[in-house]
Amino acid sequence: MHKRGVVVAFVVAFLFSLTSVTYADVIRLKLANFFPATHMNSVMLAKYCEELNKKLAGKVEIIQYTGGTLLTAPRMAAGVSTGIADIGFSHCSYSRGRFPVMEIMELPLGFPSPWIAGHVSNDFYDKFKPKEWDNYHPIIFSTSPVNVVQTLTKPVKSLEDLKGQKIRGTGRIGDIAKALGAVPMPVEMADLYEALRRGVTEGNYGPMEQLKGWKIGEVEKYVTPSWKVGSVFSFYLVMNKAKWNSLPADVQKIITDYSVNDFLPRWLAEWNAIDIGGREFFQKQGGQVLPPLSDAESARWVKAAEPVIIDFKKDMVAKGYKPAEVDSWLAFIKERIEYWKAQEKAQKIPTAYSY
Repeated sequence: MHKRGVVVAFVVAFLFSLTSVTYADVIRLKLANFFPATHMNSVMLAKYCEELNKKLAGKVEIIQYTGGTLLTAPRMAAGVSTGIADIGFSHCSYSRGRFPVMEIMELPLGFPSPWIAGHVSNDFYDKFKPKEWDNYHPIIFSTSPVNVVQTLTKPVKSLEDLKGQKIRGTGRIGDIAKALGAVPMPVEMADLYEALRRGVTEGNYGPMEQLKGWKIGEVEKYVTPSWKVGSVFSFYLVMNKAKWNSLPADVQKIITDYSVNDFLPRWLAEWNAIDIGGREFFQKQGGQVLPPLSDAESARWVKAAEPVIIDFKKDMVAKGYKPAEVDSWLAFIKERIEYWKAQEKAQKIPTAYSY
């Protein structure tokens, strides 16, 4: 009995040691996301982690931290760079100047939908490979839906109605709000509901999806379909460069192939869908979506926003880029917008606005 007990103990210890080694060999990656757990982006990124973990078959486990619990939106870029998170999801406006070239996606360039803008942002990165991303490994890019004016008490039907209103806007999106006559308020998205409720800010320059995704449709009363200005927030999903380089080649391939070929198309379609959902949620709360701006009024808004593009070009030239180079970026984006507009229609992707 004594010998048998020793043998059993040895076998158990041996199996435990194997399990411990296997457990230790699993590469664990932390994905930081500032959106609340119930938001589409958190739900989609949960699926992203789950599906990738299955494909990686125990070699890697990706764990998502939502709601800014690991990194808040403004600290995302720095936190991924220093390794606080291995993967981070945020947008360029929260760290203005860190990704200056990619901020081009936030200009008023006439993006009609996030499905289109998201494809354009990936095309832009793939073609020009801005050096500002050299300290990261970009996985994929996306954008918010098109930004529109949302207000608490005063409906905005013209530029004159917007003048002097305190409207939430960050980065170059805030510049657009200012160019349109508003007073930009750089409020973090997580703080916007309370800022609106208390009247600290009188509205928001953002996509309709935020009306539901961040529940601000419960307090705001009016939406102006000013989408023809066509600005979006430029989102990134990136990994710490050193962590990426440490991954086995087969793991890198699985992550890249799944992210680009499988996840991205579904994600961009969901961006379109939640903008439609935001509008419906808002209207159920008693909110009013005003009639579309006339072509003449829309043209006034587009004209008023043009200085933001001019200032961007000046900023890029000051950073050492040639004017012709910046013009080539803008021309490329315009061409890709038209290409993806045709693709969106051909694939019958639902959109929040008719164009």
